[in-house]
Amino acid sequence: MAHDTLHEAAASDTAFTPNRDYRTKDVDVSILKRAKDDGIELRLDGVDHSARPTWKLRETVEFYRDVLGLPLIHTISARGWGHPGHPDFLHFFFDAGKGATIAFFYYIGTDRPEHYMPEDNQFYSATHTAWAVPDRESLERWKTTLEARGMAVSPYTRHEALESIYFRDPNGYPLEITLRLRDTDMLDAKDAALTLEAALQVEDETRAQGERLGDIDTVWRRKAKLVEELIGRE
Repeated sequence: MAHDTLHEAAASDTAFTPNRDYRTKDVDVSILKRAKDDGIELRLDGVDHSARPTWKLRETVEFYRDVLGLPLIHTISARGWGHPGHPDFLHFFFDAGKGATIAFFYYIGTDRPEHYMPEDNQFYSATHTAWAVPDRESLERWKTTLEARGMAVSPYTRHEALESIYFRDPNGYPLEITLRLRDTDMLDAKDAALTLEAALQVEDETRAQGERLGDIDTVWRRKAKLVEELIGRE
């Protein structure tokens, strides 16, 4: 279903206007208004798309379309985009299920910067999207099929409410296929709040002393105190 656009002056008022604070300015959380203060409730409705640049056009198309078997459903092609020097590009989308897509930008005539080279460390792998499957059979099918097609795939990895497999695409981007083992509930939300409150308190204290938070055990000990205080109030 098509929707009316909010962007009525596309020719002169694009996302790349000279004032680009939304792209470059540091976000100072301390000066921002809190949701509880204005009473406006914002909610998301799932993932529409993930998007990353690629400098491997053929390999990316063949991997997602031909190896993974995801339908190619949309391409935007543009000459520049707004600000001077912006390269021409292709922006193409693969179906990822339930209305979501996996998208790429191919900036024509550009070379991959050094900081986009794949790395084997947790910081690089932390930037990823986990794509869901509905049941254990589907997760097993993904793993065995990808391996049979020649892919290197991780062992099954369980982390609390999820079980996942991991692999990389031709660009070196990490991909995760995940099965949710159970729904989260109010107990999970309360535990999350206590864990992060403990971490925030300890980090603030160590920063004030010119030090850094050093280990998870310190967080756990503080969380235990918060739990004791919570039980004492009830």
